[in-house]
Amino acid sequence: MNMLLNLESPVTTAHRAKLAYIYVRQSTSGQVRQHQESTELQYRLVDRAAAFGWPRERIEVIDDDLGKSGTSSDGRGGFQRLIAEIGLGKAGLVLSLDASRLARNNHDWHQLLELCSLFGVLIADGERVYDPCAYHDRLLLGLSGIMSEAELHQIKLRLHQGERQKAARGELKLPLPAGLVYGRDGRIALNPDEEVQARLLHLFAKFRELCSAKAVMRHFQQANLLLPVRPLAGPSPHDVVWQPASSARILQVLKNPAYAGAYVYGRRRRRPIGRRSGSQGPATEAVAIQDWPVCLKDAFPGYIGWEEFMANQQRLADNLNRYDAHRQGVPRRGNALLQGIAVCGRCGRRMGLHYSGPHGNYPVYVCRADQHQHGGPRCQEVRALGVDVAIERLLLEALTPDRLALAIAALGELENEARALEHQWSLKRERARYEAERARRQYDAVEPENRLVARSLERVWEDKLRQVEQIEIEYESWRRQQPVSLAGIAGRGGPGADPLVGRGSSQVVERGKCGRAEADPQACHEGGDPRSAASERPSLDQDRMADWRCQRAPDPTQCE
Repeated sequence: MNMLLNLESPVTTAHRAKLAYIYVRQSTSGQVRQHQESTELQYRLVDRAAAFGWPRERIEVIDDDLGKSGTSSDGRGGFQRLIAEIGLGKAGLVLSLDASRLARNNHDWHQLLELCSLFGVLIADGERVYDPCAYHDRLLLGLSGIMSEAELHQIKLRLHQGERQKAARGELKLPLPAGLVYGRDGRIALNPDEEVQARLLHLFAKFRELCSAKAVMRHFQQANLLLPVRPLAGPSPHDVVWQPASSARILQVLKNPAYAGAYVYGRRRRRPIGRRSGSQGPATEAVAIQDWPVCLKDAFPGYIGWEEFMANQQRLADNLNRYDAHRQGVPRRGNALLQGIAVCGRCGRRMGLHYSGPHGNYPVYVCRADQHQHGGPRCQEVRALGVDVAIERLLLEALTPDRLALAIAALGELENEARALEHQWSLKRERARYEAERARRQYDAVEPENRLVARSLERVWEDKLRQVEQIEIEYESWRRQQPVSLAGIAGRGGPGADPLVGRGSSQVVERGKCGRAEADPQACHEGGDPRSAASERPSLDQDRMADWRCQRAPDPTQCE
C-alpha cells in the first residue's frame, strides 16, 4: 500500500522534510457552534497527513480563523500566518477540506498558488494531492478557486433575492429610529415614551418654522434640549439614549422616511470602489428617493405625512447655495439685508457680498460675474447700508396698516413657543424625577445586610438626585430668561401646564428624600421654605442619607 501511495502521489522525501499545515476554518461563529461535525471532519485531516508520511509532531493545525469569512484575507490571521510560513520555506504540504476553506476570492487563492509553486509546496484536499508546479494540477486548482468564488456569489444572490421579496411585502424587520418601536405583534408603532414623541414633534415643528437644519440645531442647543437616539451597535434590543443636538442628528431625523410612516428598503447601496474610513466594510452611498427599490407609503403611523417629508427634502436641497440652479440657499449670518437675493441692475446676475472696514462691519454688494468668467473688471459695487435702509423703509410703510395685527400675531407666536418649551421642560423634569424614584426603589429592594450591592445602589441614587437638582436649576434659569410670563401660561392649563411650576429645585429633591425617611420632619414640612432649608444643609441631604443607612444597617447601634 505504501508503494502504491508513493507511485500515485507527488509526495517526496524533500516534502516530508518540511512541516505539514492543516488549515481549519468555518465562516461564522454560528457554524462553529451548530455544525461541529464539519469542524471535526477538518481536524481529522491530521490522519490524512500522517498517511502521507508526516510524523504527527511535524503536523501543525492552524485554526485561528474559525468563525471568519473567507471572502477576504483581511482579519484572517490564520491565513496570513500560513502565507508567511510558505514564504519562509517551512511548509511542505498545505491540507484543507476543499479550496473554499482556504479562500473565497481569486486574488487570495492565486496568491497562495503562486507562492506554493515558487517554493515547491503541495496542496491537498479530501480527495487528492495537487502539485502547483504541474500544469494540469495548476489548471485544476485554478478552476477550483473560480468555482469557490462563484459558489459564494450564487449564495449571496439567493439570499439577497429572498430578502428583497420579503421587504417588498413589508415583512423584513429593519432597524427603527428612536421614535418608533416594534410591538408584541411585530407591527411598527410610535414610541410609547411621551417625551420622545414630544421632542420629535417639536423638532419637525421648528424645522417647519425655521426651514434650516442648523437653525433647529441652534434652537435645541440654546434651549438645552437633547435628542433621542437609538444606537445600533451591539446585539438587540437597542435602548434609546439622549444625546446633544448636532447637525448630523437633526438631518438623520429629517431625512428618515420612517418618521413619515413609510417602509423603505434600499436607502443606501455599496460603492463599486472605496472603503469607509476606519472600517473594513465597503463604502456606501445614498440612493435617490425615486430609485428606492421598495417604498411602501403609510405602512405604519408616523410623525409627519409623506407630502411634508418630500417638502422637507426639497427644502434641504434648496438650502444649498446654487444660483445657477435657481437655489438661493438658506439665509446666512451677517448684517446685509439682501444677501443672496440682490440682483445686479447692469447685467442681471446675482450679486455677491463682502465686508469692508477696519473691523469688517460694513457690507458691500458686489458683482464679480465678468471678473470671474472673462477676467474683466468688476461690474459694480454698492454699499449695503444705504440700500438696506431704503428697503426697510419701504417694508415698514407697506406693513404700517397691519402693524397692530402683526404685533398681536408676534406676541402669540412668542407665547406658543414659550408654551412648547415649557412642555418640553415639564417632560424632561418628569423623566429625571422618575429616574430618581426608580433608583430609590432599587435601593429599597436590596437586603440591608448586602452592603456590597447597597453601596453601589446608594451612589446611583445620589447621582440621580444630583441630576434632578441640576435640571431644576437649569429650568429656573430658563424661566427667568423668558420675556413671557410662563406662570400664566401654565395656569391656563395648556399643554405645558405643570403642577410643579414655581417650586424651587431644592423642594423637588427634598420631596424625593422625605418620602424615604420619617425622621427630621422639620426639614420636610409643607409650610417650610425649601430654598432656606437647602441653604442650611448640603443639597443632597447627606444627614438624611446617613440616617437611612443606619436604619438599614445590620447593627443600628454602630451608628449611634
